[in-house]
Amino acid sequence: MSALDDAALDEVAELFSLLATPVRCGIILALTEGPKPVHELVEVMDVSQSLMSQHLRVLRMARLVTSERHGREVHYDLADHHVSHIARDALEHIKENR
Repeated sequence: MSALDDAALDEVAELFSLLATPVRCGIILALTEGPKPVHELVEVMDVSQSLMSQHLRVLRMARLVTSERHGREVHYDLADHHVSHIARDALEHIKENR
């Protein structure tokens, strides 16, 4: 099987599509520092809690982030660190080309 088979390329395109919003990229980058409760992500990204919840739901359904309840708070973390490397490398690429 070729490394560039159509199914794999479709999944790569879907991943980039999921990350194609500044809020979702910001969530991924914020979570590279470790798990965070929703209210911290809201503060970091300066968006409403409802908008944050919508983006977190998309990322959770795509299995890019996980959630865990701690009392009254829900903490989010990266499901794995592959996606954090993609986001950090993209950010570094942008900074180099400014």
